[in-house]
Formats: sequence, C-alpha cells, structure tokens
Amino acid sequence: MTQTPTPGTPVHWKVVVDAADPHAQADFWAAALRYVVEDNSALIGKLLGAGAVPAGLTVESHGRRAWRDLAAVRHPDDPYEEESGTGRGRRLLFQRVPEEKTVKNRLHLDLHPGEGRREEELARLEGLGARVLRRVEEPSGGWLVMADPEGNEFCLH
Repeated sequence: MTQTPTPGTPVHWKVVVDAADPHAQADFWAAALRYVVEDNSALIGKLLGAGAVPAGLTVESHGRRAWRDLAAVRHPDDPYEEESGTGRGRRLLFQRVPEEKTVKNRLHLDLHPGEGRREEELARLEGLGARVLRRVEEPSGGWLVMADPEGNEFCLH
C-alpha cells in the first residue's frame, strides 16, 4: 500500500527590492498598495539597550527608531510578530544598496485595482511619485507599464 506524503509546511517568503532610499521606497509602496510600514522600533530598542547593535545602524523614521538600511511594508490584515514588528504574510522589504538601478527588472509587481478603476488608480499613483513608461494595448487587454520613484517597473492593469 502506498501512503500519500504529508505536505510540508509552506515556506514563508517576501519580495526584496534593492533601493537607494529604503524608507522612501517603503513609504511609496505602502501608499501605493495601501499597506503599512512595519514598525520594528520595539525590537530595535531592545537590541540597542542590550548593546547588541550600534546606534549607527538605525535612523528615525515616522517618529520611531528604524533600521538605517532596511524598511518593509506588509498587508494590514496579515499576521505579524508583535515583538519585532515583522510581517508574516504579504510583504515587501527594501534594502539599501550602493549601486543605482541600471537595467529592466527581471521581476515586477502587477497591480489590479479592480474593474473600471485603472485611470483613477493611475492618477493616485502618479500623485505618489510614479510615472508611466508606456501604455500597452493587446487583443487580450491593456495595461500600463509604470515606474516607482526609483525607476523600478510595475504594471497597472
């Protein structure tokens, strides 16, 4: 008799985006997706108090301590660790890198605001600092290829 294998525990994941300014990128994407910027200040305070990390690895953002080179956003309804503020669901993490973006993304987000809402969402995203790179119209449908404030491409359907 063969036994059906028990499925393993799903792997927790996040999308990581290189950024020149992780906090500005987190603010843009939190607003664009209607997510929340993660609050890691309790964990940072604990680590600073224990002398486990130097203060130079932190900055003030939104009136609280944050990691200097990292900022994340998460879906407001998803679970998160209260002690660290780290999201356990849909999440984008922005990490500071020294080099500028030079080529097209190999991975991008597609935003789907809902039937008939693309132009309204376009205006909102442009107000946040995004820009249209091109409009695509194909027999299967149309969408906009856009760029966030640092030039990372995404599509608006």
